[in-house]
Amino acid sequence: MREVLAIPAFADNYIWMLRGADRIVAVVDPGDAAPVQRVLEREDRTLGAVLLTHHHADHIGGAMELAQRHACDVYAPDDPRIPGSPKSVREGDKVELAFLGLKLGVLEIPGHTRTHIAFAGGGTLFCGDTLFSAGCGRLFEGTPAQMHESLGRLAGLPGATRVYCGHEYTLANLAFSRAVEPENDAREERLAQAQALRSRSEPTLPATIAEERAVNPFLRCDVAAVREAAERHAGRPLREAVDVFAALRAWKDEFRAPPG
Repeated sequence: MREVLAIPAFADNYIWMLRGADRIVAVVDPGDAAPVQRVLEREDRTLGAVLLTHHHADHIGGAMELAQRHACDVYAPDDPRIPGSPKSVREGDKVELAFLGLKLGVLEIPGHTRTHIAFAGGGTLFCGDTLFSAGCGRLFEGTPAQMHESLGRLAGLPGATRVYCGHEYTLANLAFSRAVEPENDAREERLAQAQALRSRSEPTLPATIAEERAVNPFLRCDVAAVREAAERHAGRPLREAVDVFAALRAWKDEFRAPPG
């Protein structure tokens, strides 16, 4: 039986550790080696693979140290900004983690960065900073059209797929969702759940793709209430779903949740 452990890092990052019956594990996006090494030593486990979704330092900063220490493979997008000699993977490739009995497919999902990838398989999705619970990543390198298409691909995965993203942003994202679509009952249920989890210092993740379709405004650009809210904020008609997405992303970039 496989399980996924959240290892907190920095202010709000999550490093994901995939564990099975074997002592060998894999980690996704280790921005810091130290917390990963502490878990490995505490549980007497060995690192068998490192998976990287994109080049940002808070996701790759500990990868080289861990790979050298454990002599394991690193799988990453083809991007010269990722140091070392990782095994470059691209759309359609499969990463086989035999020690976990798991095979993960690679999806190219540009938008947050131009070379961002996700790993999906076994009912799980490791999506870095592209899809967050109730939100999405900023467009540092990609275009609204790229990000909208990438999110659409992820939203098309089976509804039960568990979403493991890179940051604990859920409460802030749900506040924005409420501003966009105040009458969304599913969002209010998710908000109550997330608040309860955070009150116990527990992760709000994983979410599921089905939950995200119901509450995430960036996956709901074709919903009339979302489009109308984006049009009111933008002050102009928005005829295409990608235009709604772009307006929502610009709105979120400047959004500040009300106090309380």
